[in-house]
Amino acid sequence: MPISKDIFGKTAEGEAVTRYTFKNKNNVIVRILDYGGIITDIIVPDREGKMEDISLGFDDMEGYAKSGYVGALIGRVANRIAGGQFSLDGTNYSLVVNDGPNSLHGGTRGFGKRFWEASVDGNKLSLKYISPDGEENYPGEVTLTVAYELTDENELIIDYTATSTKARPVNFSSHGYFNLGGHGSGKVYDHVVRINADSFLPVDDNAIPTGDIRKVEGTEWDLRSPVRLADRLEQVPGGKGFDHNFNLSLSGEKRLAARIEHPPSGRWMECHTTEPGVQFYTSFYLQDMAGKGGANYSQFGGFCLEAQHYPDSINQPSFPNTVLRPGETYRQTTSYTFGVSC
Repeated sequence: MPISKDIFGKTAEGEAVTRYTFKNKNNVIVRILDYGGIITDIIVPDREGKMEDISLGFDDMEGYAKSGYVGALIGRVANRIAGGQFSLDGTNYSLVVNDGPNSLHGGTRGFGKRFWEASVDGNKLSLKYISPDGEENYPGEVTLTVAYELTDENELIIDYTATSTKARPVNFSSHGYFNLGGHGSGKVYDHVVRINADSFLPVDDNAIPTGDIRKVEGTEWDLRSPVRLADRLEQVPGGKGFDHNFNLSLSGEKRLAARIEHPPSGRWMECHTTEPGVQFYTSFYLQDMAGKGGANYSQFGGFCLEAQHYPDSINQPSFPNTVLRPGETYRQTTSYTFGVSC
């Protein structure tokens, strides 16, 4: 079906926000805003055919303005940069610090807080944003286009393409929060997770990778076989659950990163990506807040699968490169596929 659009609401400054709605032959619905590339709704069936929205979100723009990153596109650099500092080609850069001592998800007003130029071509929605040189203290003018497509196989495909006028780090992701029992169904303890990663990145007390690349075997981070979250979250040291980068292959080919199942409803989702990592986050820091439709969101009320390069890569020479230079083109494809087990 063709992509439809309507006005979702207005920002505090009075600017109208447009919402784009995808619907496939299976009546799966996805809605995305031209503000922040925010995914507001993902409506899929359970094993009985009951449709439920599995994407955490809000009824109005005020909710998204207060929420931080729920459902949004993340950039210029997703995840954390230690101390808000990096050096590139002999120049030192100081970023906005907004996460303890770190710079997180692009700074105070990252890509998830910006309007994007939207265009529709058949069943694809493209969002384009030009980030000017010096925005959030990052060098270079960066042009990023993110294209979305919902297939009749219930696959939401997200393609990223970027260029820059100066050398600078880039790391883009989509920060959707999911709960396969329904966005307002409470804790995700009954979800079963599998992540195809042989190693992960240990972090320090400020959630910055230590530089080690540690094998998951014999640790609480071994999710290569299906694990029920209720049985594993309490074993993760620190009591905060998962907020870690799991290291995928470095082939650059699109492959299965993770599969999450919800046995009570039969719903499952898979994440495939060309990225070398996926941040699995079980929402320890999700504050008690009113979500859409009168739902209440709280700690461990959702999970994120953020396909990305490794956190703090610009300060970690042993990590995969995140520097985009003039004349180069950044590309990423990540998809989320939704289905039902009988």
